[in-house]
Amino acid sequence: MANIWQLKIILIILLVICTTSMVFFVGNLSQLENVEDQTFEPLVYRHLFANDSNQILLTRMVYLDRQELLQKMCHNYMQDFKHEPNATKYREMFDHLLVDEKHRLLYCYVPKVACTNWKRVFMILIGLANTTDPLKIPASAAHQKAVITRLSNYSSTEIDYILQTFTKFLFVRHPFERLLSAYHNKLEQHYESSKYFQSRFGRHIIKHYRQNASNESLTRGDDVTFKEFAAYLIGEEGVLNEHWRPIYDLCHPCSISYDIIGKYETLVQDSEFILKQVGETGISFPRGPGSSSTTSNLQKYFGTLEDDIISQLYNVYIMDFKLFGYNLQEFLGYETG
Repeated sequence: MANIWQLKIILIILLVICTTSMVFFVGNLSQLENVEDQTFEPLVYRHLFANDSNQILLTRMVYLDRQELLQKMCHNYMQDFKHEPNATKYREMFDHLLVDEKHRLLYCYVPKVACTNWKRVFMILIGLANTTDPLKIPASAAHQKAVITRLSNYSSTEIDYILQTFTKFLFVRHPFERLLSAYHNKLEQHYESSKYFQSRFGRHIIKHYRQNASNESLTRGDDVTFKEFAAYLIGEEGVLNEHWRPIYDLCHPCSISYDIIGKYETLVQDSEFILKQVGETGISFPRGPGSSSTTSNLQKYFGTLEDDIISQLYNVYIMDFKLFGYNLQEFLGYETG
């Protein structure tokens, strides 16, 4: 925590120095006479926070704020926060961590938080794709487990070294938005990729959480309601699959010191920052379609749930809410817990 405060103080000092210098420069420019009827446009002010060091300083401040919140919450909620992960004992912790040795990057992928596109980018970074356009790589290729090396494949000594020296990052998302996205994509829709989840989880959910279920529903498992899905999640066996497992359980942020915590809400900006840090400005991270339909549907779907169910769901994902600065007020109109 102290190190983060020291870094923030240094960044603030640098930002003040850079800003003061630029303001002095702009002030001098304003005193010059226009030449050939040309005037200085406000663009110079935009440059102040666009492509120069000031923008980098401000961006780093954002990441330090996220780190500070994470460390504070880990300290408050986890007694073993200061314990370093033991590579042998906790090897299963590292199965979601993808390694790029060339750029010394370590990425914890989280399903439903742009992990398909980041896996595509990783394939480009490590030389497994002959393109600089991530969208030219099929999603099926990016999700093949053996394609990108995972941290769990390394020896204990190598794991310790990578954790200490590589740049570590992950991307997070509002827990309920991620949950709804998983339900919509894996259980509600009729995509080819949904069939496994409907067969594996849908039939089970309908069998245990629907009264008088039809034989067709029990056989197909493709008409699970969000209310039934919520009931399943708050049950003892609910949170298992990686698509709706809490980020806290996937990436272990209280044991692994992540250098950058990206957010789905600032996905492209955060992704481009990471790529710039490793000198890969030629890769354009895919931009989303704009406003998220998942966000707009939150109230619609969660409106079908009783308050006590929402409260229990909140408790399932409480560490994700606390660690990454999310709340219910933002989407549902009230806070729980």
